[in-house]
Amino acid sequence: MGSPTASTHLFSSKPSSFVIPNSSHSFLKPSKLPLTTHLHLKLTDINTNHLRLSTAKVRATLDETDQETSSRLLVQEEEEEQQQQQQPNKEVEECVKLLKNAAKTRRVAPEEVLSALSVMEKAKLNPSGFLLTLGGSKSPGRTWMLIFTAENSLKSGKYFPITAVQRFDAAAKRIENGVYVGPLGHLTFEGRFSWKNRILAFIFERVRIKIGPFNPFEIQFGGKDEREPSTKDPFFIWFYIDEEIAVAQGKSGGTAFWCRCRHIASY
Repeated sequence: MGSPTASTHLFSSKPSSFVIPNSSHSFLKPSKLPLTTHLHLKLTDINTNHLRLSTAKVRATLDETDQETSSRLLVQEEEEEQQQQQQPNKEVEECVKLLKNAAKTRRVAPEEVLSALSVMEKAKLNPSGFLLTLGGSKSPGRTWMLIFTAENSLKSGKYFPITAVQRFDAAAKRIENGVYVGPLGHLTFEGRFSWKNRILAFIFERVRIKIGPFNPFEIQFGGKDEREPSTKDPFFIWFYIDEEIAVAQGKSGGTAFWCRCRHIASY
């Protein structure tokens, strides 16, 4: 847009802008006066329209600039939040070390384990790679041994006293939960699961029971229910998973952590 001085000249009412000669100027024929006046009006209209178009362009440019700036800020905030989620802080890293030590030795005080679990819950780490780490890329998946369970609100907790192992198969979306009591036998539940964000919901379809030296027998349940598991069913909310340990909260509100283990031969 032009300078303020140029704008003033465009709309100036002074005679110097467009001089209309008087009758003393014999060289100008009267027939040309209307033409001069008409030309003045046309120029005024053109300049006014030009000003309106220029103003509209400025406003449009400002609006586009504001929108682009807002979009860049939103993208930047999302990237920063995602980066923070992907980078566990030092407190989380220290808690992971403590839980791994607890899984190996079972000698870390329960109060310290509860404190570490609380930090893991509040960290809200990025769960994008959790499922693959939990259940592997091919069947039969990966197995995890339950180490420690805590009551709702992490008020108290203890090391799990018997051998409990869960198998998660990410490729087939299958889950198996087993309790083993040595030569006395074992009890396992098998079913299907679904995964959304960090929530693994599951439905058990059958139970296998083995007593002593006898062959195991199987009981089916659930009928022809083939719906996808949802939060109406039992579920886990996963807070942390790496190649060695995993931390999750169950539907009842209790929190637990597992350590990676080998497949049990009786599977």
